[in-house]
Amino acid sequence: MRLPEVILGSAILALSLAGPGSAFEPEEANNPLVNQFLTASKKQQEALRGTQMEVDIDAQLPKLKESGKMKVLKTITTLGKIGFNKLGDFVGDRTVQHEVIERYLELENENSENPDNPSIAITPANYKFRLKTKMTQGDSRTYVFELTPKKRVVGLFKGELWVDAATGMPLRESGTLVKTPSIFLKSISFVNEYKLQNGVSLPSHIECHIVTHIAGRADLNIHFSHIAPAAEQEPAQIADTP
Repeated sequence: MRLPEVILGSAILALSLAGPGSAFEPEEANNPLVNQFLTASKKQQEALRGTQMEVDIDAQLPKLKESGKMKVLKTITTLGKIGFNKLGDFVGDRTVQHEVIERYLELENENSENPDNPSIAITPANYKFRLKTKMTQGDSRTYVFELTPKKRVVGLFKGELWVDAATGMPLRESGTLVKTPSIFLKSISFVNEYKLQNGVSLPSHIECHIVTHIAGRADLNIHFSHIAPAAEQEPAQIADTP
């Protein structure tokens, strides 16, 4: 059984919609905390360019009782172009490999052609920011914002944004898309988590759940590690297994 391609196209929306998005108008940010986040997000995006990281992808199709795992090396050029090199062999069911994991990699690569897309960026142009609570742990303080999209379009979500008070960097983004791009989809929810390193938020973990009317649920768990300056190499084709 092959999943409709639109399902995985929607999955990549959920995984990429909460990216930094460098295009914003500073005058729109009346809240100094929000303005601090916007400035930090641009710094975060710039810091990730010219890096590489190991990515462990675990995907499941519970209704089909199929699963699979793949490890890749992700590279981001200084221009923001994304490429992947496979590290080791895929383990699991071929449907998961071709229809979930490889489509995710292909679509993320395609989306990197427009990394500064302002239409779905977390900015005051797209969202209402409401400070929900403040959390303190030791010397660290986190602001939790409730995000409400100003328009009902594909790529925007209703949920939360956690921001480090000292740096303005994002720590966690989570929510549910307010509009799915296909009648085959019931809902798309996600959690993006970051870790602070030298004052910059680096990707740590992504969890995504896509509920469909036809194929049930598709689950993606993605872990990032060993983030470092990128080595000079040509990204390889991932879909090379017959």
